[in-house]
Amino acid sequence: MNPLLCALAANPALPPELVDRLLTLALREARADPESQFADDLLHELADRADLRHDQILELASHSDTMARYLAYGGTLDAADVDPGSMPNAAVALLDERRGNLAWARFLATHPDAQIRWKLASCPGLPQDAVDLLAADPDEEVVKELALRTDSPVTARLALHPDPEVRIAAAANPATPLEAVIVLAADPELTLKWTLSEHTDLPQALYARLAAHPNAWVRAAYASNPGIGQELIRVLAADPEIEVRRALAKHPRVPLDLLAELVVGDRAGWNLLPRIAAATPAELTELAGSRHAAVRMLVAQRRDLPPHLREALAVDADASVVRAVAPHPGLSEESLRAMVARHGVQVLAAVAANPDASGPLLEYLTQHRPGVRRVLKEVAEHPHATGPALLACLADRTSRSRAAAHPALPPEAITELLSDEDRQVAEAAAGNPSLPRTVMLELMP
Repeated sequence: MNPLLCALAANPALPPELVDRLLTLALREARADPESQFADDLLHELADRADLRHDQILELASHSDTMARYLAYGGTLDAADVDPGSMPNAAVALLDERRGNLAWARFLATHPDAQIRWKLASCPGLPQDAVDLLAADPDEEVVKELALRTDSPVTARLALHPDPEVRIAAAANPATPLEAVIVLAADPELTLKWTLSEHTDLPQALYARLAAHPNAWVRAAYASNPGIGQELIRVLAADPEIEVRRALAKHPRVPLDLLAELVVGDRAGWNLLPRIAAATPAELTELAGSRHAAVRMLVAQRRDLPPHLREALAVDADASVVRAVAPHPGLSEESLRAMVARHGVQVLAAVAANPDASGPLLEYLTQHRPGVRRVLKEVAEHPHATGPALLACLADRTSRSRAAAHPALPPEAITELLSDEDRQVAEAAAGNPSLPRTVMLELMP
C-alpha cells in the first residue's frame, strides 16, 4: 500500500470521489486487520477533513467507539448521532464539550467501566444526581478526578473526604470554597506544595507561608500568581533563585520599576509579559524610552503598538530591540529593508516573520549572504512566499518539508518531492493542495 495515502487523505484539495475511495479502502483494511496501523492512521486523517458528508461521518463513527470519540472532540459528531449505550466514550466526549445530552450523565455515572466514569468525572456542568453518584464511586481514582475537576458545590464535601489524595485534589480545585481551602491548608496530613498555586483568593499570610517553601520551583509557582500582593512581590523579587525571579516577571501586577530590575541582565528569551501586555499607552511610551535595551525589547514585543512607537523601535540602535519589533504588522517594506541593511543577520529571521513581508522581500532574504537557516524556515511557512523563494528553501534540510507543503511551490517541484528520500518531505508534498489532480489519481491504489 502506498505510504503517501495518509498524507493524501489530509490534502484539502482532494476531490470528493477520491475521499470516498480512501474511506472505503481504510474501512476495508480495518475490518481485515483490526490492528492495522495504516488503516488507523488513514481513518484519523479522513476524520480530520472539514468536507466530510454526514453519511461519511456516521460511517466513520460506526467503525468504533474510539473513532466516534475522536469525531466528537473534533466537532463533527452531534448528540443526535450518538447512542450512549453503544458509544459511551463518544457520549462522554460530547458531555465534556458541553454538546451532549445531560440525561446521559446518570446512566454513564453507573457504567461498569471505571475509565468511562473517571472521564465523566472531569466533565463540566454535570447534573447533581450524576455528581452525587460519582462522589460515592467505589473507585477512589474516580472520586479524586471529580474532586479535582468538578465545578459543583460537592467540592466542599470532598474536602472532608477520608482519603488524603481526594482532599488534596479538592484543595487544587479553584471551585472549592475558600473556607474549605483554608482548612485544608492547615491539615498536617496534607503536603500541598504547589497544590494551591492556581487559587487567586487566598489570604496573604497563607500565600507568604506557601511561597516560603524550600523548593525553588514551588516558590516560582506562587510568584506568578495574580493573587499575591505587593509586599510578597517585593520579597520574591529578592529570591536567590533565577527561576523564582523569572516567574515573578510574569506576574500581571508586578510594578514596572521592579519588572525592569528583573529583566535587565537576565538573558532569558522573554515572551510578551502580562504586565507589558496590559500597559497603558503612557506606560509604553515611558518604557520605550528606557536606557536599557532589555526593557525596550519588552515593549517591542507588543503587536498593537501605536505607529509612532513602532517606528521609533524599528530604528533602535540595539539589534535585539529591532529583532523584537520586526514581526510587527504595519511596518513598511522600506523600513524592513532598512533593518536588514543596519543589522544584517541579527534581524533577518524576524523580518522574514513579518506578516506584511512581500514576495520580493522574502526572495531577497533567502538570497542574503551570509545566510541564516531560520530565515528559510520562516519563508517556507509565509503566506506571501513565492515559487523562487520556496525553491531556495528546499536546499535546507529543516525547511524542506515546510516548503514542500506550501501551495505556492511550483506543481512540478511538488510532484518531484513525492519521491524524496525524506518521508516527511514526501508526505508534505502529498498533502500540498497544489498537487496536480492527475498525480493524486496516480497515487491511488
